[in-house]
Amino acid sequence: MKHIHAGKVRDLYEDGDSLILVASDRVSVYDVVLPTPIPDKGAMLTQLSNWWFEYFSDVPNHILSTTDVPAEFAGRGVRVKPLKMVKVECIARGYLTGGGLKEYERTGSVSGVALPPGLVEGSKLPEPIFTPTTKADAGHDEPITFEDVVNQEGKEIAEQLRDLTLQVYTRGAEHAAARGVIIADTKVEFGWDGDNLTLGDEVLTSDSSRFWPADQYEPGRVQPSFDKQFVRDWSTSTGWNKEYPGPEIPADVVAATRAKYAQAYELITGKAW
Repeated sequence: MKHIHAGKVRDLYEDGDSLILVASDRVSVYDVVLPTPIPDKGAMLTQLSNWWFEYFSDVPNHILSTTDVPAEFAGRGVRVKPLKMVKVECIARGYLTGGGLKEYERTGSVSGVALPPGLVEGSKLPEPIFTPTTKADAGHDEPITFEDVVNQEGKEIAEQLRDLTLQVYTRGAEHAAARGVIIADTKVEFGWDGDNLTLGDEVLTSDSSRFWPADQYEPGRVQPSFDKQFVRDWSTSTGWNKEYPGPEIPADVVAATRAKYAQAYELITGKAW
């Protein structure tokens, strides 16, 4: 196999006509990989993604096999179709938090989508919205509008990206809500398999989404989370400037982060980790 790409969290290998996508235990916050891994994180992300890909079996995806991978990648690697990736990070938001909240407080809108006045940290939006960003090869992704996606990809493809993103988010959020988990927002990525727009990378994981415990939800404050927001908040509390290199993660934060990933997996899938 040929190692062809190292992302912030995933590694990609070429193996004949297919690719092996491997999730590492690296953790990335603010687009910077922190120096301390989270044990089993890669396997948990992969297994949760695989569960969702099966759940969304009617949406074309890149998976060829979840088991036909080299032994050293078992559990955290998948064999996938090579896709020509769309250069857009497709984000759906059902709740207002993070960068979306900051933009709303400045402008009353998020990625060009006007929102009602009076919303606060954690507010549920009237309906989920599509808030794409650039897909930067290096550095930080930047917010863009739907019209920016139209200008880049054309109207028909932009509408497909928006509609598929909102479909995945809405259906996933409904399932998670029944399991006691609020999915506040999520990022998905698409690529071209020939002429078919295809879901790739990961889907509705603790790295690509904000998961909140429904029984602790309270608008107007930062919500407890089952995702990497926990380590993101910790990193911010250190006074780190959000530039490389990031701070070492202490053992107690590593253990708590791992436990949150496991809890999210178990609640959503109904399976023990």
